[in-house]
Amino acid sequence: MKKELSGRADRISVLRRNAIWLILLAEVLFLTVASKGTFISANNLVNILRQISYCGIAAVGMTFVILTGGIDLSAGSVVTFVNMICAYVMVNLGMGMGVAILAALLIAMIVGVLNGFMVSRVKMPALIATFATQIIVEGLAFLLTNGRPISGFLQTHPGINFFARWTVAGVPICALIMVGCFLLGWFILNRTYFGRFVYAIGGNEDASRLSGISVNGMKYLVYILSALFAGLAGIVLLSRSGSAQTTVGKGFEFDVITCVVLGGVSVKGGVGRISGVIAGTFIIGALTNGMILLNISEYAQMVIKGLVLAVAVGLDCISASKTSKIR
Repeated sequence: MKKELSGRADRISVLRRNAIWLILLAEVLFLTVASKGTFISANNLVNILRQISYCGIAAVGMTFVILTGGIDLSAGSVVTFVNMICAYVMVNLGMGMGVAILAALLIAMIVGVLNGFMVSRVKMPALIATFATQIIVEGLAFLLTNGRPISGFLQTHPGINFFARWTVAGVPICALIMVGCFLLGWFILNRTYFGRFVYAIGGNEDASRLSGISVNGMKYLVYILSALFAGLAGIVLLSRSGSAQTTVGKGFEFDVITCVVLGGVSVKGGVGRISGVIAGTFIIGALTNGMILLNISEYAQMVIKGLVLAVAVGLDCISASKTSKIR
């Protein structure tokens, strides 16, 4: 009897751990039927990979921040600013693509340093600190070009096409970059002391500090990582769009946060896996693509995405509440 109960408990545990993948499978089946097979076509699947690549890349950095119990609302404005800086350096300053990308990513990291400073040193709530940074960086993006888009760099710097338009055996380079970022995130979280410290801080910040972990230093690093991954996502998005727009990153951070939280990373910190974030990213990507195929209006899409985020965070809070009561 005890063995049967133990076996049943193990099966339930496995089901819970992999529930996110079952949800993804159910979503794919539904959208395939609803779109009469269009959703599952090879061309559309490649299109989905391109669409989710920049969101997936940024989700890796956001995962580190949320695992520490923080949040980064500046990710969208970083994407916008990186777009504008990279295009501005290539078009207005006439410099090479490599210099433009390095300059853009360096500025993204500076934004991460600013977030880390306000959260760790000034002790501002992460929500307020990163929201302030979001407004500042977005304003700087507008000031840089007076709100005008920048285009024409594809003709002078065709190599920028590499990130979003080139393929390897039919797989977009941007999708391979996303996979590489996921693998790197998994390795750091599961095979390094840095990853262990991230989980420890999210689980109990005071205990982590008492055990000798440099909590302030770690917070600097996770916000720098978040900004760096968001910056890389911005480069991929610039390559895909072919034009730097001052509104390209508007609301982007909420898509990224939804991918991470839907993937099982707790907003309380200390709980979550990269594998879940991968599933969450594909769920949001498939949902967005499917709604477009089904001709669902943009405003209705906003409502549905908002509901998905609310449900994901709500379930996380309920789970955390039950766990605290058991303890």
